[in-house]
Order: sequence, then C-alpha cells, then structure tokens
Amino acid sequence: MSGTMIILLFLVFMMTGLPIAMSMSIPAAIYLMVNNIPVSVMIQRMVASLNSFPLLAVPLFILAAGLMNNSGITHRLFEFSKLLVGRLKGGLAQVNIVASLIFAGISGAALADVGGLGNIEIDAMTKQKYPKEDAAAITAASAVVGPIFPPSIPLIIYGAAAETSAMRLLIAGVVPALVIVALLMLQVSFFAHRKHYPRGVEGKYSRREVFSIIRRGLPAMMMPLMLMVGMLSGYFSPTEVGAITVTYALILSAFYGELSFSGLLQVLKETLRSTVSVLFIVASAAIFAWTLTVEQLPQQVSTLMLTISSSPAVLLIVANVVLLIAGMFIETTAAIMVLTPILLPPLVAAGVSPIHFGVVMVLNLMIGMISPPVGMSVYMLSPIVKLSVGKIFRAVAPYYVILLIALILVTYIPQFSLALPGLMFR
Repeated sequence: MSGTMIILLFLVFMMTGLPIAMSMSIPAAIYLMVNNIPVSVMIQRMVASLNSFPLLAVPLFILAAGLMNNSGITHRLFEFSKLLVGRLKGGLAQVNIVASLIFAGISGAALADVGGLGNIEIDAMTKQKYPKEDAAAITAASAVVGPIFPPSIPLIIYGAAAETSAMRLLIAGVVPALVIVALLMLQVSFFAHRKHYPRGVEGKYSRREVFSIIRRGLPAMMMPLMLMVGMLSGYFSPTEVGAITVTYALILSAFYGELSFSGLLQVLKETLRSTVSVLFIVASAAIFAWTLTVEQLPQQVSTLMLTISSSPAVLLIVANVVLLIAGMFIETTAAIMVLTPILLPPLVAAGVSPIHFGVVMVLNLMIGMISPPVGMSVYMLSPIVKLSVGKIFRAVAPYYVILLIALILVTYIPQFSLALPGLMFR
C-alpha cells in the first residue's frame, strides 16, 4: 500500500463527509493491517504525539477565550478599541480590526475571535446602518489576524509538528500581524469614503466617559500587554503564558462579577469539547503522517519539488498554492500536521527558515478559512448575520486582494517574520 494510495483513501473518506480525524486515522489503520503491523504501534504513536509540553497551551488558550466571552471582558475590549479609533470615518469597521488584534493577543484562534467579538461587532455596525454583508465581511477578514499574532494555537501546533521553537514562532508572528492590520485598515478607510460609512463615534467623548471606559477596559487591556511583555522578555514559555492568561481571566471574571458558577461550568465543558476535538485531530494526523513517512512520501515530494527548482522563491510559490487550496478544504490543525512534514524538508533544503515558513503556512490556512467552499469563519458568521454563506463570500471577495498582498509581503520579505525573533534570541 503506497503513500499515494493512503492520500487517495483520505480524500475519498473526507468527500463522503466523514470527520477529518476519522478520514486520517482509518487509512492509517488499514495501512497497518495490510502490512501486519501491530495495532499497538498506532496507539503508541497517537499517544506520543500528544506528549508535548507546548501542546498544553492549546486547552489553556481555549479556556481563556471562553472565560473572556462569558465574563464581559470581550465587550470591554470592544469599547476600549472604540475609544482608540472610533472617531475615524468608518470607525466601527476600524474598531473591528483593532479589537481583533487585541483579542488575538489572548484567544489565539480565528474562530474564537469570530465567536467572541462577532456578535458585538456586527450588532454595533448594523445599528449604525452598515450593510449586514459588509459587517460580516470585515469581521471575517479581521479574524485572519488572530492566529498570526501571539499567542497563536496554530503556530504552537506547527512548532510541535516541525519540532522547532514555539516561542520563536509566536514572536515571529508579531510584525506580520501588524502588517495585515495596517493593510486592512487602509482598505476599510477606502471603503468608508466610497460607501459613506459613518463615524463610529459622533462628537467627542467627555472626560468622564473617557475615564469610565479606561477604568472598565484597562484591566482587560493589561492581559495582552502582560503576555507580550512576558514572552518578549523571555520570562514565560507559551504554556506558562497560557496558564497565566487563564489565571488572570479568572481574576477579571471575579472582579467584573459577570461570570456565574453555572457559567464557569459551561465554559469548562465547552473547553473540554474543543480540546478533545483539536487533540484528536493532532493524534490522528500524527499516525497518518507517520504512515506517509514510512512509505517515504515526504522524501518523494521533496525530490520532486527540488527537481522543479532549487530556488526558495519558486518553491514558496508552490507551497503557497498547495496551502491555499488545502486551507479551503481541510481543517487547520489537520492541514498543519499533515503538510508540515511534506512541505518543510524541501524548503529548508532550499534555505527557507522553518520559523518563516510557519508564519507563511498559518497565514495561507487562515485565508482558506474565509474562502469557499468550506470557509469555517464564514459558516460561523452566517447565522449571526442571518445571511446565506454565498452572500457573505461575495462580500469578503474584495478583502482577498489585500490579504493576498499581505501574503506576498510576508512570503518574500522574510525579515518581517525573522527580525524580531533574531533580535530577541540573538
């Protein structure tokens, strides 16, 4: 049973609607049976893939995002962002982007951003007569920033798959995320004048209002600031950052008094479900990737790519095309675990840094999350705005251009990703 056959079985199972984890684990199990390999090998490989200290950060960040969404912290972050850029033309659209960046520094996931801020942002924008599809499109596009800016769950998973420093990867995402935010804000500014978006705040805040918003929002704002300082100073590992985030979120929840005991239990249950889902995919992808490695598929792909060209620029184009297509169909965690051992070796052989490629990979997959036919962020937004996914995809289309420009910049200016980690770990 060849590696190509394993891939074909995976695609067939996935097209039948089987969950992604099962679509990977069943071909792997068939491979073991065909080759008379004990089932215990599969179990050992799956368990060993989860025996990773950095992966412990994943449930911690999922829990932190859940605590924020259910304790009023998310709403306060939105109000604080409104104070910063709300008076610009198209102010609430700009607030949407800035809030996504701030929330990214805590949740580390695009879907957490959409779920946590989406309702608040879209409700505020529709009250100011923004078209619903425009509000949804801006929310989906700005959510791309979440898994790029630290802390990032996908970058942590990539670090485990690539066996490279999760801390370097998280710090590598800072500048690319800021580049994406700047480009999105420029595009929203253009649309604000073209479509006559209103200002987010008419008139000026009074001193009392400014003081009240800062007083309510500053404790929440301290969370991403504290995490960034901790990581950049080298005091915290990603897992320690996750633990500190959860602890601080619990303290804030008690301080604000908006999270009941029953609400806390519900958050814990949701965290357990999400964590099990993510880690089952990681374990399934690990055994799936192992079978491909045994059949030497990564080496064959590496030889093929290096035969096409040994130029990093050309190989990065090939990798980008593969990742963009994969992101449209495959769940992010599964795509990272399966494609990292296949695409990374030829790129490293051509001189591409695994840190740089990690940021490029995650950005590709995040763009895939808002792309048809399986854009999960768009499907999550559809019931919020009560619009069809097709209408939202059409509204998101103009933002693909600016996101692809950001992808090109991040891909071909590696210093965006490498300068800060190089400075910090010199």
